[in-house]
Amino acid sequence: QVQLVESGGGLVQAGGSLRLSCSASGSIFRINAMDWYRQALGKQREFLARITSGGTTNYADSVKARFTISRDDAKNAAYLQMNSLKPEDTAVYYCHADFAFRGGYWGQGTQVIVSS
Repeated sequence: QVQLVESGGGLVQAGGSLRLSCSASGSIFRINAMDWYRQALGKQREFLARITSGGTTNYADSVKARFTISRDDAKNAAYLQMNSLKPEDTAVYYCHADFAFRGGYWGQGTQVIVSS
């Protein structure tokens, strides 16, 4: 059994920054890709960023210039640095990870609110 826990969400003014963390725990052999998604109220869950085990990253066009994904394999963690935040970035942010031999897991989400 594995678990993902996100943290770092909160209330921030437009133009500000937040750094989200995603921490994995449990019986972990290897974490393959780690992703960040978000879901705004009344909308579908949206892909934001991915980082592979080799460090390759890709981003949704909507956040490419403002968000940066990273990971620390020694800590079984991934991060999302979010800069120049906009009110439309308000959403619940979710971490997803693909665990070797265990498949994909989601975290419970962390709320981000960007005020104008």
